[in-house]
Amino acid sequence: MKTALTIAGSDSSGGAGIQADIKTMSAHGVYAMSAVTALTAQNTTGVTAILDSTPEFMAAQLDAVFTDIVPDAVKIGMVSSAELIHVIAEKLKQYNAQHIVVDPVMVATSGAKLLQDNAVDALRQELLPLAEVLTPNIPEAEILADMEIHCPADMERAAEKIGRTYGCSVLCKGGHDLNDANDFLWEASGSTWFKGHRIDNPNTHGTGCTLSSAIASELAHGRSLHNAVELAKAYISGALAAMLDLGKGRGPMNHLFGLQGEFFQR
Repeated sequence: MKTALTIAGSDSSGGAGIQADIKTMSAHGVYAMSAVTALTAQNTTGVTAILDSTPEFMAAQLDAVFTDIVPDAVKIGMVSSAELIHVIAEKLKQYNAQHIVVDPVMVATSGAKLLQDNAVDALRQELLPLAEVLTPNIPEAEILADMEIHCPADMERAAEKIGRTYGCSVLCKGGHDLNDANDFLWEASGSTWFKGHRIDNPNTHGTGCTLSSAIASELAHGRSLHNAVELAKAYISGALAAMLDLGKGRGPMNHLFGLQGEFFQR
């Protein structure tokens, strides 16, 4: 069985973060492991509190994983402090981690700030250059590319600028009223638009976490990045189309919409 590690924050309501990552990886037939960067008191209406892991405990988690079950891919999500970013970058280099997917989480869908001011520079300098692919949304791409994005052509320019700056591929995610869920993948060898169809479902909590975890899962299986993105987008569409409706705010998707078996069909 292929393996994958998620390095991210815990979502107490289960729709995003570590919980969404583990569900997604499991749905893709990958054995999921985790290193928790922070505990969050969070639900579909917002984030009310964050408790960071210490750098020492983060190092211990990563040592425990890499010295026993080596992951075939690594997904990195919410990392709120420069100290944690430094530890994660050092450990990934120490263990020569492969297929690193970074979702540069800076602000929650609810608007809550998830990245401390001193962490932005650390993210840029230490973590992003280790990535095989980055998966920023429009607001995150604007920060990383230091430019405004108003149209698809801007997405293309921003993705290329980010990719050349950090030496990695970039999947610039559409949405945010810019287009009909179309994503742009920039690679040094070429670029591709992945057309999407916006599903009329307001419950989109955790879509960014889920997409990046799906890509990491497919990379763990040995897929090309192009194929991994294609399959990950199809998975997101299925999870949204299942129309799960939980919570009082933007609810979670049904990550296990395709699961069948005697223990699931109850």
